[in-house]
Amino acid sequence: MSFSKNIKQELSKLSNLANKDIVKAELIGYLITNNVKIQNSKIRFSTESEYNINRFAKLLSNTDIDNYEINIQGKNFFIEANLPLNIKEIDSINSTLVLNSKMDEFCNQEVLERAVVRGSFLGGGSCNNPERVYHLEINYNNNINTLYVDKVLEKNNIKIKQLNNTLYMKEGEEISKLLAFMGASAAVLKFEEIRVIRDMRNNVNRLVNCETANINKTINAALKQIEDIKYIKKMKKFSELPPNVQELAELRVENPEISLVELGKLLSNPVGKSGVNYRLKVISNFAEELRESCD
Repeated sequence: MSFSKNIKQELSKLSNLANKDIVKAELIGYLITNNVKIQNSKIRFSTESEYNINRFAKLLSNTDIDNYEINIQGKNFFIEANLPLNIKEIDSINSTLVLNSKMDEFCNQEVLERAVVRGSFLGGGSCNNPERVYHLEINYNNNINTLYVDKVLEKNNIKIKQLNNTLYMKEGEEISKLLAFMGASAAVLKFEEIRVIRDMRNNVNRLVNCETANINKTINAALKQIEDIKYIKKMKKFSELPPNVQELAELRVENPEISLVELGKLLSNPVGKSGVNYRLKVISNFAEELRESCD
């Protein structure tokens, strides 16, 4: 079962249907999504989840809408019911259900706001497997409904983005906050477990990549230094270098893999990284002058 379906199954099992206002708010959440259509004075909702279709049916029954019918077509469950004219917070406009000004008066408690958001996720939401990518979205049937839920989430310090009639988020922390806001406690725990593992893996990869880059940089620099030293010897000019620079040059050829700090410690009179750098610079400049004189 997909991560998205697991969330919806958990939300569908919440035992909070005794409170009529919560039931109504959650049903409103369903009705304002793009997955609820109006056909011949009836609303039609479809889903692949048996738990979800049963949840929708229970919400209808608990708001005194008993005249509904459930059918199955392939993998999809369909439910049809009469237009919920007893829900005064919604208007039927151009074959869609649109929230009106009465919604603010009704939905004036956080518990009801949670129910609206939960219903809209159950009706038109999805969440990708966090092992692959962080992405959650909810699709609404018009901009008025989209903006309403956007405002509710902003009020509750949950950041979400809007594109047309879709609200979406790609930040792991925000997805976790939204799941908790809707009441999907088990999904939050699973999501956070995956998120911790992903973050640890990403941190390890970054450290490995950084270490690899540093090693490559050290090796490339050492190869260039050894190339300069061999060129100076080939031109029979090695003896013209100062004795302390000659000593360092021989050590570099013998130890191409070690760092500058380690190289400095091998000298008869050890020096630090800056001292080694200075002598290598002398070698590099001397080799460059030889090349230019031979061109």
